[in-house]
Amino acid sequence: MELRVFWTDTARFQLEDIFNYYKDKASLRVARKLVKQIIDRTILLEKNPNSGPKEPLLSERKFEYRYLVEGNFKIIYWQQDNYIKIATVFDCRQNPEKMKEI
Repeated sequence: MELRVFWTDTARFQLEDIFNYYKDKASLRVARKLVKQIIDRTILLEKNPNSGPKEPLLSERKFEYRYLVEGNFKIIYWQQDNYIKIATVFDCRQNPEKMKEI
Protein backbone atom coordinates (compact mmCIF):
# COMPACT_ATOMS: atom_id res chain seq x y z
CA MET A 1 0.00 0.00 0.00
CA GLU A 2 1.35 3.40 -0.99
CA LEU A 3 1.25 6.15 1.56
CA ARG A 4 0.69 9.85 0.96
CA VAL A 5 3.21 12.48 2.01
CA PHE A 6 1.74 15.38 3.95
CA TRP A 7 3.75 18.50 4.85
CA THR A 8 2.95 20.15 8.17
CA ASP A 9 2.61 23.93 8.24
CA THR A 10 5.93 24.17 10.08
CA ALA A 11 7.75 22.16 7.40
CA ARG A 12 6.15 24.16 4.58
CA PHE A 13 7.18 27.46 6.19
CA GLN A 14 10.72 26.17 6.65
CA LEU A 15 10.87 25.09 3.02
CA GLU A 16 9.68 28.55 2.01
CA ASP A 17 12.36 30.13 4.23
CA ILE A 18 15.02 27.93 2.64
CA PHE A 19 13.84 28.96 -0.81
CA ASN A 20 13.83 32.68 0.06
CA TYR A 21 17.26 32.52 1.68
CA TYR A 22 18.92 30.80 -1.28
CA LYS A 23 17.08 33.00 -3.77
CA ASP A 24 18.54 36.09 -2.06
CA LYS A 25 22.01 34.69 -1.28
CA ALA A 26 22.62 32.58 -4.40
CA SER A 27 20.06 32.71 -7.20
CA LEU A 28 16.52 31.77 -8.13
CA ARG A 29 17.84 28.74 -10.01
CA VAL A 30 19.78 27.49 -6.98
CA ALA A 31 16.78 28.02 -4.69
CA ARG A 32 14.44 26.11 -7.00
CA LYS A 33 16.90 23.26 -7.43
CA LEU A 34 17.47 22.86 -3.69
CA VAL A 35 13.77 22.90 -2.82
CA LYS A 36 13.01 20.44 -5.64
CA GLN A 37 15.70 18.07 -4.33
CA ILE A 38 14.21 18.20 -0.83
CA ILE A 39 10.68 17.54 -2.11
CA ASP A 40 11.83 14.77 -4.46
CA ARG A 41 13.59 13.07 -1.56
CA THR A 42 10.31 12.88 0.38
CA ILE A 43 8.48 11.23 -2.52
CA LEU A 44 10.57 8.11 -1.90
CA LEU A 45 8.76 7.73 1.42
CA GLU A 46 5.48 6.85 -0.31
CA LYS A 47 6.80 3.36 -1.03
CA ASN A 48 9.50 3.06 1.66
CA PRO A 49 8.32 4.87 4.80
CA ASN A 50 10.91 3.25 7.05
CA SER A 51 13.84 3.99 4.77
CA GLY A 52 15.17 6.71 7.05
CA PRO A 53 16.85 5.93 10.38
CA LYS A 54 15.19 6.85 13.67
CA GLU A 55 15.98 10.33 14.97
CA PRO A 56 17.65 9.77 18.36
CA LEU A 57 17.14 13.36 19.54
CA LEU A 58 13.36 12.90 19.28
CA SER A 59 13.11 9.40 20.75
CA GLU A 60 11.15 10.67 23.76
CA ARG A 61 8.28 11.93 21.59
CA LYS A 62 4.89 10.34 21.04
CA PHE A 63 5.61 9.34 17.43
CA GLU A 64 8.60 7.48 16.06
CA TYR A 65 10.45 10.19 14.17
CA ARG A 66 12.74 9.26 11.32
CA TYR A 67 14.81 11.35 8.96
CA LEU A 68 16.27 11.60 5.48
CA VAL A 69 19.27 13.71 4.59
CA GLU A 70 19.36 15.94 1.53
CA GLY A 71 22.43 18.14 1.31
CA ASN A 72 22.75 20.06 4.57
CA PHE A 73 19.17 19.32 5.59
CA LYS A 74 17.51 16.65 7.68
CA ILE A 75 13.94 15.97 6.66
CA ILE A 76 12.23 14.84 9.87
CA TYR A 77 9.05 12.78 9.47
CA TRP A 78 6.75 10.27 11.11
CA GLN A 79 4.15 7.81 9.87
CA GLN A 80 0.56 8.04 11.01
CA ASP A 81 -2.13 5.83 9.53
CA ASN A 82 -1.86 6.12 5.73
CA TYR A 83 0.25 9.26 5.83
CA ILE A 84 3.86 10.23 6.09
CA LYS A 85 3.97 13.57 7.86
CA ILE A 86 6.95 15.84 7.26
CA ALA A 87 7.50 17.56 10.60
CA THR A 88 10.43 19.80 9.79
CA VAL A 89 13.31 20.48 7.45
CA PHE A 90 16.26 21.02 9.77
CA ASP A 91 19.52 22.63 8.68
CA CYS A 92 22.22 20.34 10.11
CA ARG A 93 24.65 23.25 10.43
CA GLN A 94 22.65 24.40 13.45
CA ASN A 95 23.05 23.12 17.00
CA PRO A 96 21.28 19.71 17.04
CA GLU A 97 19.65 20.54 20.36
CA LYS A 98 17.58 23.14 18.52
CA MET A 99 15.70 20.30 16.88
CA LYS A 100 13.99 19.51 20.18
CA GLU A 101 12.36 22.94 20.17
CA ILE A 102 10.50 22.32 16.94
